[in-house]
Amino acid sequence: MATLILLRHGRTTANASGVLAGWTPETHLDDTGRTQASAMAESISAATTPVRLVTSPLVRCRETAAPLAERTGLAPEEHDGIGECHYGAWTGRPLVELAKEPLWKDVQDAPSGVTFPPSDAFKHESMRDMQRRAVETVRGIDAEVEQAHGASATWVAVSHGDVIKAVLADALGTPLNDFQRIVASPASVSIVRYTSSRPFVLLMNHTHGGLRDVLTYQATSGSDATVGGSSGVTDTASGQPN
Repeated sequence: MATLILLRHGRTTANASGVLAGWTPETHLDDTGRTQASAMAESISAATTPVRLVTSPLVRCRETAAPLAERTGLAPEEHDGIGECHYGAWTGRPLVELAKEPLWKDVQDAPSGVTFPPSDAFKHESMRDMQRRAVETVRGIDAEVEQAHGASATWVAVSHGDVIKAVLADALGTPLNDFQRIVASPASVSIVRYTSSRPFVLLMNHTHGGLRDVLTYQATSGSDATVGGSSGVTDTASGQPN
């Protein structure tokens, strides 16, 4: 099968302020995020020539995809299937508040049974449904890419932290209840190659900053995963990525 590059969006204003953005409209990349997106576009285009560029419809992913589209000449294709998890009533709330909710522990330890609370303003879904639609989407597009361009083709999907972690968990054969063990930092790249017998995970959580950024996260993070994915910003008081 073809090779899938999973690219998480760069850092956003919500990441920097410790808010779960979800499907909140107009959550843009901050200055750091724009720099990250540009650097990763250079890195990807220097390493390969992708044949398709698919992105979540949310603006932070479209902004991340833009420098790569400019470098490759590809027109970004928006797809709801790799859009952010629908967090419902959790959308737009500070992570420090959400960490006090009883549901937080289930999100950490038993996410396969979690359905986010409903909201009048935002859709909600279960984490299992989020994983199912994301995996079906990337596997389906991957098959299309191979059929159209051959088994050596590469394509890019620009998505979100929890979505990418869920896709990687599936590729690794890891139960969804253990997907919080996976980290997907802002503007990180993970690479999956699907085959007829099994997926191969070639790379996870690689950032343009290299191993230093990854090791710094491991040294400063606590035992709870950040809902929505790590922000790349460390709260020096708590030691938690916010």
